This record gives sequence, structure tokens and C-alpha cells, in this order.
Amino acid sequence: MLSQEYMRNALLAGSFIALACGVCGWFVVLRGQVFAGDALSHVAFPGALAAAAAGLDQRVGLFAATIAAGGAIALLGRGALTSRGGRAAGVEPADDTTIGVLFTFVLALGVFFLTRFSLGSGGSAGIQAAHTLFGSVFGLGAGEARLAAIIAAAVLLAVLAIGRPLLFASVAPDIAGARGVPTRLLGIAFLALLGVVAAEASQALGALLLLGLLAGPAAAAQRLLAGTAASIALAAGLALASMWGGLALAWAVPSLPPSSAVIAIATAIYLLARVPGLRGGGAHR
Repeated sequence: MLSQEYMRNALLAGSFIALACGVCGWFVVLRGQVFAGDALSHVAFPGALAAAAAGLDQRVGLFAATIAAGGAIALLGRGALTSRGGRAAGVEPADDTTIGVLFTFVLALGVFFLTRFSLGSGGSAGIQAAHTLFGSVFGLGAGEARLAAIIAAAVLLAVLAIGRPLLFASVAPDIAGARGVPTRLLGIAFLALLGVVAAEASQALGALLLLGLLAGPAAAAQRLLAGTAASIALAAGLALASMWGGLALAWAVPSLPPSSAVIAIATAIYLLARVPGLRGGGAHR
């Protein structure tokens, strides 16, 4: 298996993407922003097509669209809550209605750009759309795989760097705000980083499927372990196991798309974590 260059590239990129999804996903589940993560994953679709229609590299559209959408979702929140002393105590995220409207709007943009791109594309529009929606991790070149790994590692380090104040702002936003923690800035920064993860993971798993790797292992880890550090580490480990297992399964069964195999394993892990006897007293959810 490792003798094949495409598999080595897929493992390199997929491993770091999985780690970033596991850690970011842990905070997504904790903060109740799974729907926001789903919206960001689908923003990748019109972003990539818009870049293609403009004659640009699809990655330009992927990252620009998802980062901008992440910031927009954070800014569209209900603003800083004010404590009795008049100090900012926390920030409510954008509600489901706001995210849903943004979600459908960007999908409509995707249809628009797909139509524009289809004119004169000679059939490449459909291929581009399929790659964006369902991913093509086995199609990554060596340079693309290294770049994906570097970006995912950078995001992972950034999330870990803001992890302590982000955790404080997530579990006790009123107290965090009263103590001077920049809860609004942290929320914007986190969703922007989540946008980067969504853009990067879209290239490997596709916009329609990456939510499974983002939410499944993280939710399972929070059900199985109560300790914060241990739970985050378990989420990263389960996401990595999903990626490795999915790639190995797709290699063994060539007719099985790798993205489908990865998400199937991530889903199975989450379902197993819901078995009552396996629950380890997770305190977060």
C-alpha cells in the first residue's frame, strides 16, 4: 500500500487534516456550533466554483469563501452580552435561522457559478463540482499534499494556542467576559480557523462529507472521557483512526470512494460511543 505514491500523499495530507478536524471539532461540539461547521463546509462549493469561473486556482476560492463565511457567522451573532456591571460578558453565536439563511444563499451562489462555469468549460464544470462536493484525496499531488499538511498543522497549533481562553469562553462566557477575556474576538478567530479547516478538508473529503469527520470523533470523545485534555487527544486520535482506516479500506476495495470509507468509520465510532456501557462519564455533552 505504501509503495504507491498517491497513497503516501493521501496519508500525509489526510493525517494532518484529520488531526485538525478532531481538535477543532471538539470545540465545535462543545460550543454547539455544529450547524455552523456544516454551513462552512458547504461554502467551499461556491467558493471553488467562483474561483474556477474567474480562472483562478480553486484553493483561492475555497479559503477566501470559508474564512469570510466563518467571520460573517461570528459577526452576525447577537453581540456582546452585558452583565449588570455593564461589562461585556460574552457573545451569543449566530442562531440557526441566520446560519440557515446564509447557508442557502451560498448554495444558490454555487448553482449560479456552476452555471456560469459550465458555459464553455467543455464538461470540466461537472468534474470540478464533483471534486469539491465529494473530495479527491487520492488525486492530491506531492506538492498539494505537503501544502495541505502544513496548513492543517498551522491551524492545529493556532487552535491549541488559544485553547485555554477559548475553553473558558465556551463553558462560562459570562465569567470569561467579566474577567476581560476577549470572547468576541476569540469567537471570530475560531470560526475563521474552522473555515480554513473546512477549505482544507474539502479537498480531501468533499464539502458534503467533511462534517462527519469534524463532528463524529469529537462527539464520541466527549461522551467517552470527561477530562478536557484527554478528551481533545481522544478526538484527534479517533479522527486520525477514521482517516487511516478509511484510506486503507478504500485501497483494499477500489470501488469504494475514500471519503465514503472515512466517514463510514467516523460514523461507526460515534455510534459505538453511544452504547450505554461504553460511556465514560463525559461531562461536556
